[in-house]
Amino acid sequence: MSPVLRLSAVVCAAALALTACGSSQPKASTEAPASCSSPASPATTTATTGAPPVANATDLKKAPVPSAGTPPPPTHLVTVDLVKGTGPTAGAGSTVRVQYVGVNYADGKVFDSSWSRGQPVDFPLSGVIAGFAQGITGMKVCGRREVVIPPSLGYGAQGAGSAVGPNETLVFVIDLLKVT
Repeated sequence: MSPVLRLSAVVCAAALALTACGSSQPKASTEAPASCSSPASPATTTATTGAPPVANATDLKKAPVPSAGTPPPPTHLVTVDLVKGTGPTAGAGSTVRVQYVGVNYADGKVFDSSWSRGQPVDFPLSGVIAGFAQGITGMKVCGRREVVIPPSLGYGAQGAGSAVGPNETLVFVIDLLKVT
């Protein structure tokens, strides 16, 4: 099964599980867990990292807004901790709960966002594209990380439908909420 289909299947399964529980109006939360707090001083990314600037970079109660990157895009995985977590660490075999936004490096256009759905997502790191899994591995709960994924660790030459074109570099800003 392709990484796109695996991620879609996990997201759909999570959505169905959430829909089946409780009332017909699921209670959505866009806030970080109460135990997570945002740092007082903002973190910044710079052109030397290859990671684009992010608005709302350190406020875990607000959706991050990554900008378009500056050409040329990096050819290797880039990770920048915008907020260093204090909880358990995600391992390669972990199942995680995350809140995230994904944009295209070239234009900053959002192609996917759990923030826009108002609900974090749970999935095993073994079920997503390599760059997403590698970008979360080593991250601590209550952290926010920017991850720039080159095509070789993303969707490659096939892209992902109309949302991600062939050989696109991707930018995710990920809040790690839980590790199991």
